[in-house]
Amino acid sequence: MQRAIDRLIRLVARRRRIVLGLWVVLLVAALPFAARQTDHLTAGGFEVPGSGSLAAADALSQFPSVHSQSLVIVFDNQKHNRRALLDAIGRAAMRIHEVKSVSLPPKSLAYAGASVKQDFVLMPLLIKGKADNAVDAAVNLRKKLDVIGQAHAAVPVHVVGQQALWAAMQDVSKSDLQKAETSGFPIVLIVLLAIFGSVAAAALPLVLGVVAVLLTGGIIFFLSQSLEMSVFVTNIASMLGIGVAVDYSLFILARYREEIHAGATPDDARATAMRTSGLAVAVSGVTVMISLAGLFLIDSTMLRSMAVGAIIVVAIAILAATTLLPAVIQVLGQRVYQRGRVIGAIVDRVKGVVPKRERAPGAPNFWTRWTGVIMRRPVVFAIISAALMLLIAVPATGLKWGTAALAQLPSNNETRLAFEHVETVLGPGALGPVNVVASFGDNTADTGALDSFASAVKTTPGVKSVNKPIVSKDGHTALVVITPTAGPETPEALDLIKRLRAPTGPAAGLRKLATVDVGGVAAENKDFTTLVSGSLWKLLLFVLLFSYLVLLVMLRSVILPLKAVVMNLLTVAAAYGVLVMVFQYGWFDSVIGFHHLGYINAPTPPLLLAIVFGLSMDYEVFLLSRIRERYQATGDNRTAVAEGLAASAQTISSAALIMVLVFAVFALTGLPQVKEIGVGLSAAIFLDATLVRLVLVPATMELMGKWNWWLPGWLARLLPDLDLEGGGAAAKIAEPQSQPLPG
Repeated sequence: MQRAIDRLIRLVARRRRIVLGLWVVLLVAALPFAARQTDHLTAGGFEVPGSGSLAAADALSQFPSVHSQSLVIVFDNQKHNRRALLDAIGRAAMRIHEVKSVSLPPKSLAYAGASVKQDFVLMPLLIKGKADNAVDAAVNLRKKLDVIGQAHAAVPVHVVGQQALWAAMQDVSKSDLQKAETSGFPIVLIVLLAIFGSVAAAALPLVLGVVAVLLTGGIIFFLSQSLEMSVFVTNIASMLGIGVAVDYSLFILARYREEIHAGATPDDARATAMRTSGLAVAVSGVTVMISLAGLFLIDSTMLRSMAVGAIIVVAIAILAATTLLPAVIQVLGQRVYQRGRVIGAIVDRVKGVVPKRERAPGAPNFWTRWTGVIMRRPVVFAIISAALMLLIAVPATGLKWGTAALAQLPSNNETRLAFEHVETVLGPGALGPVNVVASFGDNTADTGALDSFASAVKTTPGVKSVNKPIVSKDGHTALVVITPTAGPETPEALDLIKRLRAPTGPAAGLRKLATVDVGGVAAENKDFTTLVSGSLWKLLLFVLLFSYLVLLVMLRSVILPLKAVVMNLLTVAAAYGVLVMVFQYGWFDSVIGFHHLGYINAPTPPLLLAIVFGLSMDYEVFLLSRIRERYQATGDNRTAVAEGLAASAQTISSAALIMVLVFAVFALTGLPQVKEIGVGLSAAIFLDATLVRLVLVPATMELMGKWNWWLPGWLARLLPDLDLEGGGAAAKIAEPQSQPLPG
C-alpha cells in the first residue's frame, strides 16, 4: 500500500502542472452540466417491487376508464375575473398537449367554463402510466404553466394531486440547496481561516469541496438520463461532498503543516503527510463508499439513487485530496504553512480577547493533560460517557416510521395551499383513492363475490364511498375503487389499508376466489415504509461486519475494531434518539421554529446509519492510526494513547466542527427529509467527536491495556500490513509479527 502511495506522490510531484490542468479541464467541462443536474431527477422512486400496491398499479392498465394517479389543474378564481379565467383555461389547455402522459378528459373545458362563479375552478386530467409518470408529468406541467411565476397573476394556476406534491418538492429542494450552499461555504471559510490563519491554506479545503460538488453534479446530470434518480440526491451529494472534501483536505494539510513546523523540508513534509494522512484518507474514504453501498441491500430506487450520488461525491473527494491537493500545495509553497499578516493579526486579536495561560517549555499541552485526567479515572469516565450516550438514545426505542409529501412542504407553499383548497371542494380522500384489484386467474370474475365485498367495504371505518366493481375486458380481473374519508398521508388512511389487507377483513371472502391486491397512494406509502423498516437489519449487519473487517486489517488488532464498532453503533443510536426528540416528539419546536411531523421519514434511518458509520470510521482511522504510530514507536499503551490523542485531537475537533456546521446549515434550510438527515448527522458527528473520541476511546483503551493490540499469530500472518503510520520498518520498535495474549 505504501509503495502505491509513494508512486502517486512522485507522479504528482513530477507532473503537477498536468494534474492541475486535468482537474481544471474536468471542472470547466462539468460546469454547464452541473447547472442542469436536476433536469432529469424524479421525485418518484418509492414503488416497492413485489408489493401489493405495485401489483394493483400494474393491473390498472386493464381498465382504460380508470387512471392510477390523479392530477388536477386548479385555477384560483377568488377575484372572479371571468375573462382572465377563460384566458387562463385556454392557455392551460394548449400547454397540456405539450406534456407526455397527460390529456384532457372529454368536456373538461366545458366543465371548467361552467364553473366561473366558483372560487376555485378544477380541471381534472387523465394520466397514463404509473406513479413516476404522474410525478414527471406534474413537474413538466408546473414548468409549462409557470406555476411559480404566477403568484400575482389575475388567475394563479396550480397543479394538484398526490404526485404533484412530490413535483413541488423538487422546486423547493432546488431553492433550499442554493440557500444551503451559498450560506454554508462562507461559514466553512471563516472556520478554516481561524484554524490556519492563512487565506491560501483555508481556501484549499473549500476549493476541494466546490470541485467535488460540481463534478458530482455533472455526473448526476448524465446518470439521471439513463437511471431513475431521486431529487434528494443533489442535497445529499452537496451536504456530504462539502463536509467530506473539507475534512479530508484538512487532515492532510494539518499533517503537512505539522511536519513543516517540526523542521521538515516542504518535499519531505508533503511526502510524510501523504504517506500517513493521505493513505488514511484513501482507506477511510473507500470505507465510507462501501458503507454507503450497503444501501443497495434495500430494494428501493430512491435510496439506491441517493447512495449512488453520495458514493460518487466521496470518490471525487478522495481523488481530489490525494492528487489535486498535493499538487496545489507544491505550487503555493510557503503560503500554505505561513500565516497571512492580515488574517493572522485578526485571529490573534480575536484570540487575545480570551486570556491565554502561558505554558512552560516542556510542559504538557491541554490535550495531554486531558488524556491524563481521563486515564487516571478510566472506569468513571467510561461509565459516565456511555451512560450519557445511552440516555440520549433511549427515545429511539419509540421511533415511528412514516412517508409523506404534503407535510414536507412549507405551510405557505402554493401547492400545499391549493391542495388544501381542493380538499375542501372534493373531500380529503378524493385525490388519493384506494384501488382494490381482484385477479381470478383463469376463472371468470365472480360478480356476486365482488358485490358482497363492495357492500362490506361500505361499512368499514374510514371509507367515504365505494364505486361499483369494474370487470376487465377479458373477464378475469376486477377493480373496486374506494374513496377514503381522510387524505392518503394520514394515519386514518394507513389504518384503512391495514383493514382491507387483514386476513379477516372485508376481503376475506373474496380472497377465497381471487388474489386481492390493495393499491393507491396510501398503500404505496405503507409498502415503502414497511420495506425500509424491514430491511434496516440487513444494512446494519453489513456495516457492522464490514467496519470490523476493515479496522481489523488497518489496526492489526482483534479488540480495537470490536470496540470501535460498538461505539459507532452507540453513536447511531444516539443520533436516532435526537431525531425522535426533535421530529417525532417535537420537544424543541419552540426553539427551532419547526412544527414536528410526529414520525421519522422512512429514508432517514438507513441513510443516517450508512453515512454515520462511514464518517465515524474516518475519525476512528485518524485517531487510532496515530495512537498505533506512537505504540509502534514506544511500546507503551498509556503513552501511545496520550501522545496519539494529543497529536490528533485538535485536527479531529476542527474537522468535526466543520462537519457539524455544514450539516446544520442544511438542517436549517432544507425540507423535513433533508432537515432530519442534517440534524441526525450534526448530532452524530458532535457526539462522536466529543464523548466518544475524547472520553470513551482513551478511557476504554486504558482499561484494556495491552489487550488493545492483541492479534493471534496465525491471523497476523494472513493480514496485510498497510503501514498507515508511514514510517515503514525503520520506524518500528523491535516487536514480533503478532501480539501474544496479554499476561
